Amino acid sequence: MPVNLVAPNPSDLLPVPGVELGIAMAGVRKANRRDLTVVTLVEGSAVSGVFTQNRFCAAPVQVCREHLAAGAGIRALVINTGNANAGTGEDGLVRARSTCIALARHLEIAPEQVLPFSTGVIMETLPNDRIEAALPAALADLKPANWALAAEAIMTTDTLPKAVSRQVTIGGQVVTISGIAKGAGMIRPNMATMLGFVATDAKLAPRLLGELAREAADRSFNRITIDGDTSTNDSFVVIATRQAQHAEITQLDSPDGVILRDAVIAVAQQLAQAIVRDGEGATKFITIRVDGGRNKEECRRVAYAIAHSPLVKTAFFASDPNLGRILAAVGYAGIDDLDQSLIDLWLDDVHVATKGGRHPAYQEADGQRVMKQSEITVKVDLHRANGAASGANRPHATVWTCDLSHDYVSINADYRS
Repeated sequence: MPVNLVAPNPSDLLPVPGVELGIAMAGVRKANRRDLTVVTLVEGSAVSGVFTQNRFCAAPVQVCREHLAAGAGIRALVINTGNANAGTGEDGLVRARSTCIALARHLEIAPEQVLPFSTGVIMETLPNDRIEAALPAALADLKPANWALAAEAIMTTDTLPKAVSRQVTIGGQVVTISGIAKGAGMIRPNMATMLGFVATDAKLAPRLLGELAREAADRSFNRITIDGDTSTNDSFVVIATRQAQHAEITQLDSPDGVILRDAVIAVAQQLAQAIVRDGEGATKFITIRVDGGRNKEECRRVAYAIAHSPLVKTAFFASDPNLGRILAAVGYAGIDDLDQSLIDLWLDDVHVATKGGRHPAYQEADGQRVMKQSEITVKVDLHRANGAASGANRPHATVWTCDLSHDYVSINADYRS
């Protein structure tokens, strides 16, 4: 069961001017399920992407990078689930490009103006003939309001679709941001095994979109972990159709730029947190905040060490306040001159450890009370920051994760069945 997550209400998902989505059943892996999505973009749209850091990246990731680098102006996306087209060598590249060529012919655009995305089982041949045969049905289904169905069509082991919309006012004009994502397992920062797509009609200078996509990814999808595995297919794409009638945003640190940036990041964070809440077998949603490192990188390193630890995650599943496991993770995070006598640890409002040891007032019953909750915050203070750093300027990092349950093993053991 997902942790405090419900399926989005389709009526809450707002069309983005300049974007249409069409869904079809291609039979990529299973019959009679929506598994193919086509997204078309109005001419003049700006598109940027952030992709997996896994060196064994999938064929569609390689083709996406090539097409974005070509600078031809992206006009369409084609997304399939059921097959990752990863670990497929040159044949996989040929099939990914073939799909782009087929869609480009239907739309009368260049193949380089199409971005392909795949998710599913690795090391199996992509049935691109089925995908290409289903393209007319997906194109016939193109609608601005198809966000909910698209969120459903990109799912793999997800139990619920993930989609978010919000609106802000820029220059007196209402601007829409809508996004969808998929992911439930093989999740680790840089990036998680996920597909994420966020679109806005904001009139953003195209040269700024890459910076916005990277910052949004870094503050959302690169802050989640479920099982510590970095996927072959991770992709996060930000689209600006530039259809809104406000003055062009030429600086992200301008008042209008800040409004847009904050809204895009908020959508990305909500999607990223939904992935953790729907983590394979998850029963608890855990926020880990580390403060007081000498810099943000130290804080991130410690937060990830805690979030990736199977021992920590299984303790959370069992509601067992075996909290020495958290301190052990802090200790092996790779800070060579860490002074354990300075470290403080909290579970929500419970002060567990101080000066590197058990807090005198800590009672295991208090720890167990927090561990039984479905949402838990772990806070660690390293007390290494420069004394002048305080408040928002004090180095910190936040990571979102979940527990590790019996169901995680079962889901992944049976994934290809």
